[in-house]
Amino acid sequence: MLQNVAAVVLDGVNPFELAVVCEVFGTDRSDDGLPVYDFAVASAEGPVLGTRAGFSMQVEHGLERLEEADLIAVPAGARFETREFPPELLDALRRAVDRGARVLSVCSGVFVLAAAGLLDGRRSAVHWHHAEELAQAYPRLKVEPDVLYVDEDPVITSAGTAAGIDACLHIVRKEQGPEVANKIARRMVVPPHRDGGQAQYIERPLPRSHGDTVAEVLVWMERHLDEDVTVEQLADRAHMSPRTFARRFQQETGTTPYRWILRQRVLLAQQLLEGTDQTVDAIAGRTGFGAAAALRHHFLRVVGTTPNAYRRTFRGPEAGPDAA
Repeated sequence: MLQNVAAVVLDGVNPFELAVVCEVFGTDRSDDGLPVYDFAVASAEGPVLGTRAGFSMQVEHGLERLEEADLIAVPAGARFETREFPPELLDALRRAVDRGARVLSVCSGVFVLAAAGLLDGRRSAVHWHHAEELAQAYPRLKVEPDVLYVDEDPVITSAGTAAGIDACLHIVRKEQGPEVANKIARRMVVPPHRDGGQAQYIERPLPRSHGDTVAEVLVWMERHLDEDVTVEQLADRAHMSPRTFARRFQQETGTTPYRWILRQRVLLAQQLLEGTDQTVDAIAGRTGFGAAAALRHHFLRVVGTTPNAYRRTFRGPEAGPDAA
């Protein structure tokens, strides 16, 4: 049973990510019949720490507080992707997992868990901005850049900032049931579960050509997204055989012509959903999908949510329903 929770902080901690853990596990909601956790903040670097927001905080507990915790949360902090972490902190985290405790990272706190070796062979979530850095620094883990959180019990990792709320509520739901998690979410005025992943928040410009061979074809493809084109037609524009063109395209862009134009169409659909009042049917036509059903299918697979849900996320509920 989840009863004892500790958040461990380092110098330069991000206040919001720490506050997420404090809000879910450190707030007394017994007046609503909700469980009260034995919660504390512990410092890995002395009693007075700076925060990334420019103010200091005094912390009562040290690493000894981690020894009794059922769950240890590691919030994000400044330069976590490049800094070294205190060996005694990494040892404490490893001991916690060995004795059956859970560990949770919020955003770049994942770098602490990775440095402790707790993610070796496991899947991991991280803020999309740090996904490539994490994968390069720790090749023994598998980065899931599109999801809000990953539960590889006893290690739970979450993506950027507010995704920590999703992960914390997931742990509550898992340990104490959906009713408790839903009540906490209502008190926090947040959804108890969010649809989709962080793919819908990623600024995802498509890969450009690293050479000159297909560059002109890429420009033409971007300007004719509403047209059906074949590899043979594209190859003819590049004055190559289809086989040679497909090989050069893969070498210079890192993907196939079909996948490239599909992602470009989805990206254009995102821009139109955010910035225009066009119906999903109209957007499907402009982006080359033809019908709303085809747009929904590919949009859900790439972005992780539906066109209507995406529009509501970025334009608010006043965007209203659509034919999708």
